[in-house]
Amino acid sequence: MKVRAKQKAKKPNFRRHDCQKKARLGTNWRKPRGLHNKLRQQVAAKGRLVRPGFGSPRAVRGFHPSGFREVLVNNVAELAGAEGCVVRVASAVGMRKRAVIEARAKEMNLRVLNPKAGGE
Repeated sequence: MKVRAKQKAKKPNFRRHDCQKKARLGTNWRKPRGLHNKLRQQVAAKGRLVRPGFGSPRAVRGFHPSGFREVLVNNVAELAGAEGCVVRVASAVGMRKRAVIEARAKEMNLRVLNPKAGGE
């Protein structure tokens, strides 16, 4: 995780091209595809393109920033495979089933990333 943090500190902040000029464009990265686009042509002053070399090390890819693997849970039975992980309850789960999942996770000493509003 320390290696990932060191690599991400050197990584540029990839934003969508011209998002600061046009309010209708979001900041999420989109690959530039225009014929005369200077970012697509990799002109140095226009910023960097997203490339595989900027990614996280394979050993910690997909981990939560806390350092644990993140598991998406839809029911109580799926908590059994979440030992040593942090849990995120799926958005399609209703409040009644969510309360049961969170109670069981608390018994198993698992951290729930998105507890219900009245929970913790």
